[in-house]
Amino acid sequence: MLKKNTIFNDPIYGFITIESDLILQLINHPYFQRLRRISQMGLSVLVYPGAHHTRFEHAIGAMHVMQKVINVLKRKNIKISNHESEALQIAILLHDIGHGPFSHATENIILKGVDHEYISLKIIEKLNDIFEKKLALALKIIKNEYHRKFMYQLISGQIDVDRLDFLKRDSFYTGVTEGNINSERIITMMDVKNENLVFEYKSIHSIEKFLLARRLMYWQVYLHKTSLVAELLLVKILERYRELINSKKQKIDTNHPLELLMYDNVNENFNKVLLNKYLKLEDLDIFYLIKIMRKSSDNVLRKLCNQIIDRKLPKIQVQEIPFSDKDVSTIKKDFYNKYPNLDLNFFVYTGNISNQMYKTEHSQILIKTKTGEIIPLSNTIDYLDFDHFSKPIFQHYLCYPKE
Repeated sequence: MLKKNTIFNDPIYGFITIESDLILQLINHPYFQRLRRISQMGLSVLVYPGAHHTRFEHAIGAMHVMQKVINVLKRKNIKISNHESEALQIAILLHDIGHGPFSHATENIILKGVDHEYISLKIIEKLNDIFEKKLALALKIIKNEYHRKFMYQLISGQIDVDRLDFLKRDSFYTGVTEGNINSERIITMMDVKNENLVFEYKSIHSIEKFLLARRLMYWQVYLHKTSLVAELLLVKILERYRELINSKKQKIDTNHPLELLMYDNVNENFNKVLLNKYLKLEDLDIFYLIKIMRKSSDNVLRKLCNQIIDRKLPKIQVQEIPFSDKDVSTIKKDFYNKYPNLDLNFFVYTGNISNQMYKTEHSQILIKTKTGEIIPLSNTIDYLDFDHFSKPIFQHYLCYPKE
């Protein structure tokens, strides 16, 4: 039971209530409060000025959606105990607690080869110790170790609570209406059969809109080429910073939480000390460091930092086929002729991005027909080519200075 009435006023859902003291204590814990200072959409704010929302808002919103789902399933006589209900809310509340500064923009960069899911688990395990093992069931659900599989599917699936919130929320803050899904109808049509999450047949068009909205939001917002080039620039800054630190060409500020995480072997010895350092890192710490490094003695680092602060971003070309070696070498040659003292690999580079709308190997979206039969969504919509949608679509990019 909650000892006091605590609510959040959310621009998407209105009033959001907190249903237990444990959940309120978790929200008030410094590890979770840190999410107030981690942007939800990385550097997309350089394209969509309204996209200033944070991981904190998303996590609270996702918890609220989970409350709605639980109530819908209970009305359909799916037995969910109070303990399970609390654990589901905790699981979705903490599912992204391991995100670093600017969310996905610094994924695998600050900690090489370590993703936010792994860090999230480490943080939740630490919180489980702090809260005397009261998060044990939530941890089981997140790890897909609980026997009621639909609970894990609500946390991580084709249509999960995480996506139901972030599509609607990101659409709202960016003003991109293509992402505004009918989440209420999708939630209302949820059911459980043989401990698997299923959707009533009447929901197929809302689910179709959800899948298309997700695809459009990725190309129009999450992988927008200006957002992409800004985040690639941030990656190049951190890569150069790491290179200088490991070669001992950069003065070390031992008080900055980023420093210890920049050594090449840090991911091999990821311990509690480094986790504590990581938990001190927020968006502002990175921007503060970038502003300081505008005066770096290193020409490459100085130039990169000025580009991102002044929003003088590199040029980016995006196309369906890889760029030819000739095209890349021509641009590199021009750059080298103009800046022979700069490492051109930090200024001219290629890569690829991908978007996959429907991951058949992940989990099927199951539809319950009017007769009670359970069939895959791909068997219900004749005019959508699910073989095509299940294949990743790749785009190739080439970045180089505008001048």
